[in-house]
Amino acid sequence: MSQPTAATGGDAAPATMRAVVVTRPGGLDALEIKDVPVPVRKPGWVRITVKAFGVNESEVTTRKGESDSEVTYPRVPGIEGVGIVDDADEDSGLRPGQQVATMMGGMGRSYDGAYAQYVTVPAGQVIPFETTLPWDVVGALPEMFQTAYGSLTRGLDLKAGQTLLIRGGTSTVGLSAAAIAKDLGATVISTTRSLDRSGELRAAGVDHPLVDNGTLADQVRELFPDGVDAALELVGCSALPDTLRTVRRHGTVCFTGALAGQWTIPDFSPFMIPGGVRLTSYDGQAADLPADVLAHQLQAIAEGRLNVPVAKAYHGLEQVRDAQADLESGTTPGKHVVVLND
Repeated sequence: MSQPTAATGGDAAPATMRAVVVTRPGGLDALEIKDVPVPVRKPGWVRITVKAFGVNESEVTTRKGESDSEVTYPRVPGIEGVGIVDDADEDSGLRPGQQVATMMGGMGRSYDGAYAQYVTVPAGQVIPFETTLPWDVVGALPEMFQTAYGSLTRGLDLKAGQTLLIRGGTSTVGLSAAAIAKDLGATVISTTRSLDRSGELRAAGVDHPLVDNGTLADQVRELFPDGVDAALELVGCSALPDTLRTVRRHGTVCFTGALAGQWTIPDFSPFMIPGGVRLTSYDGQAADLPADVLAHQLQAIAEGRLNVPVAKAYHGLEQVRDAQADLESGTTPGKHVVVLND
C-alpha cells in the first residue's frame, strides 16, 4: 500500500490531466476517462493533487442523472478526496506538498470533483493533516467521518456516558458513527437488517447490535426502559416515526440519511413527534470536521483504537466503474476507495 508523502511542491502543473467525466446521464459506461485541462486555481481556492477518493451514492446518483438541478453536465464527479496541495494563496496557511482532505460544498456537483488527477476547491473546505497511514485508508475518511462526527456533535451534542441508537448501522456512516461514539465514551445500540452482520457492528464497537425488522421501539425499550438519549437516523423517513419512539423525553433524534430512499413524510404532522422529544437534522460541510478532530481520529486509527470500514481499494481511474458497480451491488460492506497511482 502506498503511503502519504510530504512531496515537495512548486513544480508547474501540466496543461492536461486524466479525469472521469460524465457527459450525459447513464449507466456505468457514462463514466468516461478523458484528457481535460488541469483546472486553473481561482483566488481563494486551492489546487490539490489527488491521491485517493471515496466512492459514494451521491456520485452514482449524479451518473444516473437523478441529482437535483445543482448538477450540470459535463461533470467530473467526486464529493471528497485526499492528496497534497499543488497551489494555494500565500496567506491561506496552506503550502505546496502539504497533506490535505476536502469534501462537500458543491464539489463534484456544481463544480468538478475528485475523480481526477487534480481538483480545485475553496480554501475553507480544505483540512490539513499529517499521517503515515496509507492513502487507501485516508481516502475513506473525509465524507464518512465528517458526516458521522458532525451528526454526533453538531446534530446530537452527544456526551460521554450517554446512550446512542444508530439506525442504519452497517452503512459506512453508521459504522463510523459507532466507532466515533465509542471513542467519545457513549454506549452504542446499532441496527442491521441481517443477523449475519451483527459481527460487523461488534467489530465497530457496538455494545448492543439489534436486527431491524421495521419496529425497533420495543427492542430498544427492553434495553433502556426510559429510552435512549440520542438517535441517529440513517434509514430515512419510513423509519423515522418508530425511531422517535425509541428516545427518552428531552432526548434528540438527528435525521442525517435516507438509505431506504424516502426523504419526506407525506401529510406530516408535528404531533407525530412524541411529547418532549427533539427532532433535528444534519447536512454539514467540511468545517464540521476540524483539523484537530481529524488528527485525533487519524492517531486513533494508527494506534488501532478506531477501525475504518474499507470495503475495497481500487487502483487507477480505470477501476472507477468497478468501484461504482460494487457500491451499487451492496455485497461488500464498508467504503470503496480509489487510489491514484503515481
